[in-house]
Amino acid sequence: MSDSPAARLQLLFEGHRLTPTQRRIAHSMVRRAADVPFLSSVELADLAGVSQPSVTRFAVALGFDGYPALRKHLREVAPPETATAHGDELNEYQQAVQAEIENLRQLSAMLADPAPVARAGRLLAASRPLPVLGLRAASSQARGFAYFAAKVHPDVRLLDEGGSMLADRVDAARRAGATALICFALPRHPREVVAALEYARSTGLTVVTVADSAFAPVAAHSDLLIPAAVGTGLAFDTACAPMLLGRVLLEAMCDDLPDAQARLEDFDTQAAARGLFTD
Repeated sequence: MSDSPAARLQLLFEGHRLTPTQRRIAHSMVRRAADVPFLSSVELADLAGVSQPSVTRFAVALGFDGYPALRKHLREVAPPETATAHGDELNEYQQAVQAEIENLRQLSAMLADPAPVARAGRLLAASRPLPVLGLRAASSQARGFAYFAAKVHPDVRLLDEGGSMLADRVDAARRAGATALICFALPRHPREVVAALEYARSTGLTVVTVADSAFAPVAAHSDLLIPAAVGTGLAFDTACAPMLLGRVLLEAMCDDLPDAQARLEDFDTQAAARGLFTD
């Protein structure tokens, strides 16, 4: 298990039944794990977009007398180097990049325990066909995963359009033999994605989800959720960590596909014969 600030916060929240507002606070704390021990309740409320009393109630829900006691606990377990001394020296673009670097650090720390990724790889490799779901902001993540997965997996089905036919396509995959579905779920979370995952599980599919937080709305409808934070410092969210996690899952899936290497070599041979690439 990782000993990063984000991982310690995740452990702190585990086992507690949190309201949607409290999950929002928890998500904000994980996203800014290195800074949280130094934030006031008002600053944390502003960060999460909630009221200051909500932060107090959140601390009590975790078993503390109030937010000061929670912050004291976080300061006691936070390593000294987590304080950010030079953040104000960076312009807004640099800060956005630094935030993404921190997201990648959190992802790296989480992957110190490879068991969830290995389990996901086995589930995805065994599913024939393999549905890949991602709508709106997450559609590019789903499309990229499906593009590369199709090079090693015999039957990949991209589900990147919503509407009334989405359930039909889930049904078709299930009837064809699918046992698992992978979903990329990023903010803002479309209602259709939540409904699609709920439906997919009702048909017997095992749902593997890459989401921006363990507290995302899709969590309740996922059998295995692996979080990768998004950057929020620019007008539009950035998703470097979810993209990289998708590639890591592809690697794990390849490990459980005996003919993955042969398929890649066959593609390279055909690509060369057809002159697909200039390099």
